[in-house]
Amino acid sequence: MMGYNVDCDMLLKQVYQASFAMDDVVLYLDTHPDDQEALNYYFYVADMRQQAMQAYEEQCGPLMVDGVMDENYWTWINDPWPWEGECG
Repeated sequence: MMGYNVDCDMLLKQVYQASFAMDDVVLYLDTHPDDQEALNYYFYVADMRQQAMQAYEEQCGPLMVDGVMDENYWTWINDPWPWEGECG
């Protein structure tokens, strides 16, 4: 069972920030699909988001139901969910 703490809040904030940056560049790319600098930035923030999500899930538990990693226990029900914002 994973514990929820202040580090989880920090890691979740990193996920939110990277997700926002990714959403923002995706909207731009919808109207500027050949902008190489924007494409490079997209891949940069996509990687940053993936790393942030992985770090969060390793320390705090799954962010989404497909993030359950334990084959012997349904960890989705452990601790508060990310959107509940509780610190222990």
